[in-house]
Amino acid sequence: MNAIYLDHNATTPVDPRVLEAMLPYLRERFGNASSKSHSFGWAGNEAVEAARAHVALLLGARPREIVFTSGATEANNIALLGLFPPGGQPPEKNHIVTEAIEHHAVLDTVHELERRGARVTLLRPDARGRISAADVKAAITPATRVVSIMAAQNELGTVNPIAEIGKVCHEAGVLFHTDAAQAAGKIPLDVEKMGIDLLALSGHKFYAPKGIGALYVRGRTPRVDPSPIQFGGGQERGIRPGTLNVPGIAGLGEACRIAREDLASESLRLAAIRDRLELRITRSLPGVSVNGDPAHRLPGTSSLSFEGVDATSVIVSMPDVAISTGSACTTGNAEPSYVLRGIGLPDRLANATLRFSVGRFTTEEEVDRAAGRVIETVE
Repeated sequence: MNAIYLDHNATTPVDPRVLEAMLPYLRERFGNASSKSHSFGWAGNEAVEAARAHVALLLGARPREIVFTSGATEANNIALLGLFPPGGQPPEKNHIVTEAIEHHAVLDTVHELERRGARVTLLRPDARGRISAADVKAAITPATRVVSIMAAQNELGTVNPIAEIGKVCHEAGVLFHTDAAQAAGKIPLDVEKMGIDLLALSGHKFYAPKGIGALYVRGRTPRVDPSPIQFGGGQERGIRPGTLNVPGIAGLGEACRIAREDLASESLRLAAIRDRLELRITRSLPGVSVNGDPAHRLPGTSSLSFEGVDATSVIVSMPDVAISTGSACTTGNAEPSYVLRGIGLPDRLANATLRFSVGRFTTEEEVDRAAGRVIETVE
């Protein structure tokens, strides 16, 4: 019997339609998109601009505001480091507000800026992993340059009140950046309505290939102009120079097109099979608790703590079911998840927590089989 994949928050399979969109640019249309003197380059450039339009439509942005990157990690680095170029910011605007359970792509970047002289405020989420707009407002000072709050938490699935936070930031004249790696393609995002100035996403989180992502950079009111953190070539308006990954960009564009068309119906389907999984497990096993915010959660994410159970042992005992103990970026760390600790979970429960994340190709039959295997193994 085939293995069951329930770790879509770590990465998703490439959708066959995405692969089809990419193949011409791996074969006959292999030209460099920056080559403007012949048809091979023109074809590559046309693919890039078509994809840029699809990414922009998914986010409620303008195509010119989309900068292609290698993924959300690079996009987050450009967004944050680019606002604090060495020697470029006056000392009265050197404050960053973020949260303690951000992804390391943001936390490590912010700590690097702190090492360079920036001041950082780390907000603590509530017990469900959510940051309130009131907490953000209270943390903003006249020295605040940027607020960075993730759209959706990667381990818990908790969705933050992004529109409310964006409103608070704009009222204070502060830039708002969000890491939307887990949110893009899964929940509605509109950079204008939500007051977002900078947004990072990764293609491999919603059925595009690994190694491609994008950064939204607001082009007006207020115009955001991050300094580049690498140099050479001038591509992507100089914000992210380097030869463009045309096949990956074409795939990302197609993934955005599909996500935009199917967002509402797919969200309902994912939430239904996630709830089916949770109900079967929680009704069959004592001492199981659900983490995160049930009212504000990604439709495909479930974080469950199993009292008295070692989560790693469960995973090792079920090689036929792909699940995780938390973020793929911290796999191998023997310490309890900093995210689960950050919401106040004691170590005994943090070490007993499994993350399930269903996806586009997950079936009810697979969810039922996976739940049965978890119940059997935990018992």
